[in-house]
Amino acid sequence: MVFAIIFVNIKILMRVKQMKIAYVTDSGTGKSITELAKDGIISIPLQITDGKTTYQDMENFSKNDCIKALEEKKVLMTSQPAYGLIEECFTSLKEQGFDLIVAVPICNGLSGTGSTMTSIAKNLGMRIICIDSYTTYVVQEYLVKRIKKAYEDGLDDMQIMMIVDEIVSSCETIVIPRDLESLARGGRLTPLAAKLLKLLRIVPILHLGRSTGGRIDVYDKTMTLRKAIQVVLNHMKEDGVDSSYHVAIAHTNDVPNAENIYHQIVDTFPSIDAEVISLCNVVSAQAGLGCLALEYFKKI
Repeated sequence: MVFAIIFVNIKILMRVKQMKIAYVTDSGTGKSITELAKDGIISIPLQITDGKTTYQDMENFSKNDCIKALEEKKVLMTSQPAYGLIEECFTSLKEQGFDLIVAVPICNGLSGTGSTMTSIAKNLGMRIICIDSYTTYVVQEYLVKRIKKAYEDGLDDMQIMMIVDEIVSSCETIVIPRDLESLARGGRLTPLAAKLLKLLRIVPILHLGRSTGGRIDVYDKTMTLRKAIQVVLNHMKEDGVDSSYHVAIAHTNDVPNAENIYHQIVDTFPSIDAEVISLCNVVSAQAGLGCLALEYFKKI
């Protein structure tokens, strides 16, 4: 029986080694093509326009460029990668003899990137597994790298999907926008609602994850940022966050408040793996300057 199990595992490992797999994501990870290429990941940039020029996210439009545009009150709109760019990439992969594309794009609730990737791959006669993370940014990058490692370790599709499901189920993304006018300019909030919330000094707490279908929804509302942070900490406790989790505290040009949240989190969850980082452009473009975001998930 033991020899049979060993033999099966060897067969699986041989199959994985023989299969040529391409791992694809987009700039929702907050990383450039060059940065992800170092880990064997292909990244296709999302597009950001300021009304006059369309940029390739993280290629000719950095996080500093995004902050500068927001400071200049420019209306930034985001969209999925150019169709031709995805098609060119996948055609190249087919010509290079890749058997499978594993794609982890920005979630379906925020973009049609996954649907476009799937359609193009099928048109080219290529097999594709497209994962919906129900979010973006840190989890998106973690998933594509974790899936790559799992295939390289010889796990089969079912085992890998179980890992993915556990990570996605544990994930929650919280967004606390500070520039309500930016949300209104980007169409995420009506101008009237933005003015009313600002007048009443209400701090909205937004979230997205599997429970929201990957769409941004209102989780709660408070009168101050301090109270909003407490709401988030309580939410983390309810979700059973512990030392097995990673939490990223992201910000759009607001290091002091991000570091304050970081210290409150590590005080509340002493053994948690936490970091402070700049927010990805696709979220900053919509949520505006001063936006604070938390993303936590279980590391598998």
